[in-house]
Amino acid sequence: QVQLAESGGGSIQTGGSLRLSCVASGYTYRSNCVAWFRQAAGKEREGVASIYTDGSGSYYASSVKGRFTISQDKVKNTVYLQMNSLKPEDTAMYYCAAEPLTCYGGSWEPSDYTYWGQGTQVTVSS
Repeated sequence: QVQLAESGGGSIQTGGSLRLSCVASGYTYRSNCVAWFRQAAGKEREGVASIYTDGSGSYYASSVKGRFTISQDKVKNTVYLQMNSLKPEDTAMYYCAAEPLTCYGGSWEPSDYTYWGQGTQVTVSS
């Protein structure tokens, strides 16, 4: 059973930066996909970025490309989301999710991901 735990959220002003962390345990496959999703109040959950834990690739949503960077520390089993130039529209609960073997080519359908963390809130004020 894969378990995920997010941290690093908080309140910040427009233009600021935050780094989210997702610590994973219980992987049974050598290659997994870890993705960051976000859900703003009253909106559907949307994918932000994803990465293969074997280092073979990563994907970004167009809304965050150039501002957010997904990376990982394999020793710590941790995936990071570095968020720069934050905007009020980035305000949301951020979740990490994991799925064995595939990132679905960067298509972030929440129902495709089996394992989820509890989320960490990011609030960007103007």
